[in-house]
Amino acid sequence: MTTDANRPVTGILWMIVTGLCFVAVTALVKVLGGRVPAAESAFLRYVIGLVFLIPVWRELMSVRLTQRQKGLFAVRGLMHALGVILWFYSMTRISIAEVTAMNYLNPVYVTILAVFVLGEKLALRRALAVVAALFGALIILRPGFRELDPGHIAMLATALFFAGSYLIAKIVSGELPASIVVALLSITVTIGLAPFAFAVWVTPSLSDLAIIALVACFATAGHYTMTLAFAAAPVTVTQPVTFLQLVWSVALGAIFFAEPIDPWVIFGGAVIMSAVAFITWREAVLRRARVTPVVNETKS
Repeated sequence: MTTDANRPVTGILWMIVTGLCFVAVTALVKVLGGRVPAAESAFLRYVIGLVFLIPVWRELMSVRLTQRQKGLFAVRGLMHALGVILWFYSMTRISIAEVTAMNYLNPVYVTILAVFVLGEKLALRRALAVVAALFGALIILRPGFRELDPGHIAMLATALFFAGSYLIAKIVSGELPASIVVALLSITVTIGLAPFAFAVWVTPSLSDLAIIALVACFATAGHYTMTLAFAAAPVTVTQPVTFLQLVWSVALGAIFFAEPIDPWVIFGGAVIMSAVAFITWREAVLRRARVTPVVNETKS
């Protein structure tokens, strides 16, 4: 009998929808351009996104956090806020394909940080996959062979900040419901973005507000469909599908934004994605091999 977590076709289809939602987010931010400062755009996106917390508001009000959890969520909110600002900034500087390809570094950074923060062991094969992913990033950037844009540096920092945020999520996800973890992220990021946004504030037009509202809708829909994908099939099945985001990003950039197709970006993204797929597969194998979860293992 087919179980809820053994529907690979359903999981793949939901992950395809997820990819389309996230590519739509990227394209909309690109359309927004630099008319609204990156920090303000990010802040408005999260303010509008708070509307989606209404269904869990009563549950959120009943939660009692420990001082440790409050500290973790505060740090996560700040890290995620900085990552979002840099991501919005990168979109005004470099191509959609480059942003998408470099986003694949997030789980690679998570793997590296988990070694130092959680004390997880990094076996040789996973270590080689991490090295391969970093080599893929060098293929995309090609330092010494072309001039790097500040947007490239911002994306490297974006992936690092998001990795730190996801690592904290991994820690607290075993202590609180997923809905609360997501809701608290939205609230803390909004608060974290506020001072940066007000420091560069310009009055947005109604059309720009509409674009930012669409960004919030597609981003929320993408996270929701990704959750459905993970519930329907193992991550080892759905993870490789995320490479389609790069394909769509290249096509979108070329057709609508006249961005040249860069084979090095596609190749580098493929190298990173292959390494991420291998890391995901190895973690799934190790998880199945454990009879009892280790101390640092948390639900994801």
